Amino acid sequence: MSAPSLTPSKAAGARHAQPPADGPPQRGGAFGRSLKRNLTAHGFLIGAVLCFAFFSWYPMVREFLLAFQKTDRGEVSWVGMENLETVFNDPAFWQAWRNTALFTVLALVLGFAVPFAVALVINELRHGKGYLRLLVYLPVMLPPVASVLLFKYLYDPGYGLLNEVFGLFGLPEQQWLQDPGLSMLSVVIASTWMNMGGAALIYLAALQGIPGELYEAAELDGAGLLRKIWHVTIPQTRLILSLMLLMQIIATMQVFVEPFLLTGGAGPEGSTTTVVYLIYQYAFNFNNYGAAAALGLLLLVLLAGFSAAYVKLSRAEDE
Repeated sequence: MSAPSLTPSKAAGARHAQPPADGPPQRGGAFGRSLKRNLTAHGFLIGAVLCFAFFSWYPMVREFLLAFQKTDRGEVSWVGMENLETVFNDPAFWQAWRNTALFTVLALVLGFAVPFAVALVINELRHGKGYLRLLVYLPVMLPPVASVLLFKYLYDPGYGLLNEVFGLFGLPEQQWLQDPGLSMLSVVIASTWMNMGGAALIYLAALQGIPGELYEAAELDGAGLLRKIWHVTIPQTRLILSLMLLMQIIATMQVFVEPFLLTGGAGPEGSTTTVVYLIYQYAFNFNNYGAAAALGLLLLVLLAGFSAAYVKLSRAEDE
């Protein structure tokens, strides 16, 4: 006798009733793979945090401790406010702050306005934008020492290119780095040329994100070039302008490379002595690490306070 045959519907039901060959899904395997993937990601993250803590946070904590300590023949002792008193009683202290403030103001006038103007010009051009972007960013790709030595050659009173150009127009030669009245301006010009490429590209990217309809509406209202910049371009790029202003102030307050290589640091009659250069002198010329740390702590507190006040005012404007 032959075995009873199943109808197609019953056969399909039988197949669905049978358990899968691989058995139920293994939740443990999926959880293990997820855990392994997350552990790998957290491992990379922890490594980055540890590196940042060792090279950034630890020096800040160490500087804070050194500001209230004194090392004598390998013995460390707490001296309280003695290092701060040493710094405040130094005649070069106030001169360094005045020079740093002057450099910051001049750098904002040139280094903040010039990159924005360059970005505006490049944005208005129809052809050659890529080549101009490369040309503007080229000084940033050069080593800072090479750029500073180039300007040192340009400023040379004997065979410098700037004095040669002045001579062609019948203008008197200038002692660019030897004159106390011109030394800081010369340093600012070199610093602006060296660092404006990055800011110009950031401004250019912000300008290219402005909708063209806004400019068309301004033109229909009869707005000229300056009015379009004032009423359209600046409001649309206010956020990036504010951020770049804050970053530039923080960077210029810590200037060191340009005056150190162009004028030897102090400059004629101390005209280019900055706060960071004074820190360098305390640490490596006077071997007074406590005073250097105290002055660095003052600079840190000033910049942190300025940044906090700036962020608070920006939030108040947004609200």
